[in-house]
Amino acid sequence: MLSIFLLCLFAFLAGFIDAMVGGGGLIQLPAFFILQPQYTLVQTLATNKTASFFGTSVAAARYIGKVALDWKHLAVAMAAAFAGAFSGALLVSRINKEDFMPFIITALVLVLLYTLFKRELGVHHVEKKLSERKYFLYALAGGGVIGFYDGLIGPGTGSFLIFSFVMLFGYNFLHASANAKLVNCVTNIAALSLFLVQGHIVWKVALPLGAANMLGNYAGSHLALRKGSRFIRVFFIVVVSVLILKLGIDYLS
Repeated sequence: MLSIFLLCLFAFLAGFIDAMVGGGGLIQLPAFFILQPQYTLVQTLATNKTASFFGTSVAAARYIGKVALDWKHLAVAMAAAFAGAFSGALLVSRINKEDFMPFIITALVLVLLYTLFKRELGVHHVEKKLSERKYFLYALAGGGVIGFYDGLIGPGTGSFLIFSFVMLFGYNFLHASANAKLVNCVTNIAALSLFLVQGHIVWKVALPLGAANMLGNYAGSHLALRKGSRFIRVFFIVVVSVLILKLGIDYLS
């Protein structure tokens, strides 16, 4: 019982961070490995993904009620993300994730540097004037590529999604976080559809863990809505920096 209680505390913290800038998996998944070592890798991933989905859904619902969303283009990104994540999940057993780590770390470093040097990036919500064709292509490509990455590998998906909405469409960090949560919900559903069929979810752990993650996501989205884009931008920089450090240490060790 103590291990479940401690894991729920980590899940709350993971949800709190994830609701704003992504990266909750940095906290929740390692904690799961340490506190529940008796489960197989697939059971751990499936149960962790289930709890994260519960939490992400709460944050997404909070943002829907408070942030104006462009559903016409968001729907394209969500559909592409579902297809991409499902395809990635099907291929996950056929690749060596460690081979991709240098590329992922490099991409995150570039994201961090660009955000640091562009001081006003994502602070103001000024949507880019794009043609309908470009909107469609950007949504399709962004959702599909990051969705595939989430299904295949995963670390930093939320942060990549937020950055893509800021860069491609000119969203501020608040609007980008709202859109990212909805797309992330869809990528989770794609992966969970496989885990459910295969029976890998440990529900006695997933349910309390999911409840804690939901509370964390609620608190995190509430703070994000109250503090706004400048606060989220700073939080984004901190979380991406920690993500780079964590992945770098894991890769080198």
